[in-house]
Amino acid sequence: MTMAKNPIFPGFYPDPSICAVGEDYYIVNSSFCYFPGLPVMHSKDLAHWEQIGNILTRKSQLSLKGDEISRGLFAPTMRYHNGIYYVICTNVDRGGNFIVKSTDPSGPWSDPFYLNGADGIDPSLFFDPSGKCYYIGTHENPEGARYNGDWYIYIQEIDLTEMKLVGEHKNVWNGALKNVIWPEGPHLYYENGYYYIMHAEGGTGPEHAVTVCRSRNIWGPYENNPCNPILTHRHFGQNFPVRYVGHGDLMQTVKGEWYMVLLAVRQTEGYTTMGRETFLAKVTWENDWPVVNAGHGMLTDTVEIELPEWKPSKTQIDVNIREYTFGQMQTLGDEFLFLRDEEAMRYELTEQGLDLFYSPYTMSDDDTETYLALRQQHKNFTISATLPVPNLSNNKQCGVVYLQNNQYHLRIELAESEDKSSLEAKAIMCKAGVDEILAVTPINQGVLELTLSLKVQGLYADAVLCCDGVEQIVAAKVSIRNLSTEVAGGFVGCTTGVYAVWKDMPSQLRESCTITQLSYRADV
Repeated sequence: MTMAKNPIFPGFYPDPSICAVGEDYYIVNSSFCYFPGLPVMHSKDLAHWEQIGNILTRKSQLSLKGDEISRGLFAPTMRYHNGIYYVICTNVDRGGNFIVKSTDPSGPWSDPFYLNGADGIDPSLFFDPSGKCYYIGTHENPEGARYNGDWYIYIQEIDLTEMKLVGEHKNVWNGALKNVIWPEGPHLYYENGYYYIMHAEGGTGPEHAVTVCRSRNIWGPYENNPCNPILTHRHFGQNFPVRYVGHGDLMQTVKGEWYMVLLAVRQTEGYTTMGRETFLAKVTWENDWPVVNAGHGMLTDTVEIELPEWKPSKTQIDVNIREYTFGQMQTLGDEFLFLRDEEAMRYELTEQGLDLFYSPYTMSDDDTETYLALRQQHKNFTISATLPVPNLSNNKQCGVVYLQNNQYHLRIELAESEDKSSLEAKAIMCKAGVDEILAVTPINQGVLELTLSLKVQGLYADAVLCCDGVEQIVAAKVSIRNLSTEVAGGFVGCTTGVYAVWKDMPSQLRESCTITQLSYRADV
C-alpha cells in the first residue's frame, strides 16, 4: 500500500494526461508559452514522481515567439503502442494539432507532424482492439455556434505511418448537459464491451466538470451517463478550498486498479496564483460506468494505492527547498523554464556562476525576454537570487520577478539611479502592462554582494534587499491579488525567477550579469 498526497503535482501543471506502460506510469502536462514544452513525469507507484524530461526541447520542434502567454501548447495526450510513445497536442497559433513520437519517454522526441484537416483543439489518440488508431478532438459546432462554447467532439481514423487523418469524420457528442459549454479534453477508452468518451465541460473555471458517455460502436450513438457529471466541485460553493475540478484521463495499473488524473485549483480567499494543478482520484466501475472516489464523490487529500512504494532513481530536488549554486552545476535541470523560444535560453554556466545575458525585451513584452524561471508550488515561499554587484550602466536592469503573465507581475529590480551615481533597488508592480514603482532603496557604495528576494505569504509579498548580509525591506505587504487568474485572466499559474534587460542593447553586443545562487524555499 502506498499513499499519494493531493495534489500530486503542486503548482502550474494543468491538463494532465497519463500513460501506463507495464509497471511504469507517465504524465505529460500543458505548458502554454513556456519553453521547453510539455514536461514529462515518471512514477512506479503514482505517489512519488520524477521529471525525466520535456517533450519539445529544440527550435525545430517549437516556436512561440510573439504569442500571448496563455496561448501556445494546449492539452497534450500521451499514449503508447508497439514500442512507440506518442504525444498529440495543439499549438493554437502555429499549425494547430500535431504528433511527436519517441521510443523513449525521456526523449529525444521527433519534430512535430502537423495534421491536415484536424481542426479544433485538445486532440487524443485511441488504439482500438481492431488494430486501428483513431483521433478524437473537439471543434466548434459545424452548423454554427449558437453561443460561445457551443462545440462538438468528433472522431476520425488516423494513419500513424503517413501521419494523416483518413476515412470518415464524424461529430459524435456535444456534452452531457443541455446547452453545455466547452465540451473539451476528450479521451476514448474501450472497456466492458463499450467505447467510452470521457471529457471536460463547463469551462475550465468554477463550473468545470468531468463527464462520460458510452456506445457499443465507436461511431455511436453515445448514451449519456445518468450520473453525470461523474466528478465536479462546482456545487460546493466559491469558498471551498479545491475548485475548478475537471479535465481527467483514466488509466489502469498492473494490479488492475483504475485511477484518474485531473486538474483542480487551490484558491486563497477566492484567488488563484499557482494555477491549475494535477490531482489523483481512485476509480471503480458500477453498472459499466466509471465512479470516481466512491463514497466520497469529491477529491480527497490522500489516495490509497495498491502498489509498492517506490523512490525515484534520479536525484530529485526537494520540492520544498531548492538551492542552486550555479558555479557547481554543469547543466540546468529539467524543471527550469524560459519564455517562448529556445533563443530565450540566454545563459552560460561558468565557475563563477550563471551568466544571464541581457535581452532588449522587458518582462512586459510578449517576446523572448531573458527569464530563467521555476514554477510556484506553494502559497508561502521565498525566491532569492544572490549576485556580485553588476555593472548596470547604459540602462541595464536585472532582478527577481514573480510572474503571472507579461501584463501582471511583481519585480524587485536593480538599476542605475537617475543621476547615474549609484545603484538602487526598486519594487515594481506591473498591472495591465503599466509599471508602478512601489518603493526605491539606494545601494551604498562599496557593497560587494547583493541578494534580491520576494517573500510571498498567501496574497501578499515583501520585496527584500540584502547587502553584504544586511537585510532591508524595500516594499512590505504588497497585495498580489492582481497576479491571480481571476484578475489577470488566462490559463497559466505563476512562475518566479531571474531576468536581465537592456532596452537599448546594441545588436552586436553580448553582455551578462552573473547570478551565483538561486533559492526557492517554501514556508510549510
